[in-house]
Amino acid sequence: MATEALRAPATTPAKPRRRRGGGIRGNENIAGWLFVAPVIVILGLFLLLPILMALWVSLTDWNGQGSPFTADVPFVGGDNYTRLFAEDGLDRRDFMTSIRNNMYYVGIVVPVQTVLALGLALVVNNRLLKGKGFFRSAFYFPSVTSSVAISVVFLFLFANSGAVNKLLGLLGVDGPEWFADSRGVLHLLFGAVGVDTPPGALTSGGPFGLTWWDWLAGPSVAMVSIICLVIWTTSGTFMLMFLAALQNVPVALDEASTLDGATRWQRFRHVTLPLIKPTTFLVLTLGLIGSWQVFDQVYVMSQGDPAKTTLTPAYLSYRTAFRDFDYGSGAAISFVLFLIIILLTVLQRRVMADRDEPRRARWWRRRVPEGS
Repeated sequence: MATEALRAPATTPAKPRRRRGGGIRGNENIAGWLFVAPVIVILGLFLLLPILMALWVSLTDWNGQGSPFTADVPFVGGDNYTRLFAEDGLDRRDFMTSIRNNMYYVGIVVPVQTVLALGLALVVNNRLLKGKGFFRSAFYFPSVTSSVAISVVFLFLFANSGAVNKLLGLLGVDGPEWFADSRGVLHLLFGAVGVDTPPGALTSGGPFGLTWWDWLAGPSVAMVSIICLVIWTTSGTFMLMFLAALQNVPVALDEASTLDGATRWQRFRHVTLPLIKPTTFLVLTLGLIGSWQVFDQVYVMSQGDPAKTTLTPAYLSYRTAFRDFDYGSGAAISFVLFLIIILLTVLQRRVMADRDEPRRARWWRRRVPEGS
């Protein structure tokens, strides 16, 4: 009996089972959700819910009277969207005219303001420049000034007897009537080389209700003045973004490339530009979004005139809803504009993506977990 007792294996005391979902970790999860709950509620009430309500309005024929969620409001489905693309009429012509105007606007504003902002950042980042604080403040000042106030100032500058035409007169150039001239810049250039009448092939047909000659008009003279205003007011903000990126570029890399015999242009192209590529993508994305949403300058300076050559989708959405009381079509225009911005942003991200990223992504997908 004694030997059997000695041979019996010693039993270790069982460890207490850990409770799942309790303890410190569980309290942290609950506390985290409590902290983010107010933000989620606020975003849901003031962002997500209005978007869903506007989406419902775009599917109805609501005229602004009463509530759009009653049974008295006709439900039209996708008719508001169909009129913008498929049905011949004034709705499609106005919408496509606004798309054409905004395409030329974006094609000029985004590249010019990006290049100008980068150039200004390079100037104020120069270590040999004296008075950096003054120049930074001077370049950034238009960005913090009210866009409405600057638009009114530009109305006086580009008036028929304004400072711009006076300056052109000193150079022997007869200035145009900026906000009354609906001629496209490309049409003016064609006229300068002798092409006064459009060819028949360009006037007989075209996509989405506009002739090819209309698509090739270019920005109007009135739109050029708005483009100048926007470039002048937005370049300062993007200059600060580029300046912050340039100041994060290691000086050692620039000095090493100088010792290797690289020229100033080679250092800028092969050292500086790759290191500030994330900031360049940010500037291009913000510029693209802001350019497609241009509204206040058009509202103050031209309201779509002359001859709808400054009409933009954002202003057309406002005019359709709040002046023509066609809230369904106005909401549909805003959602189409939202999709255009999303698609262009995704396309821009793919174009500017690093070439090695897909290869790294495939390598991670093929990687086998260590525990398997």
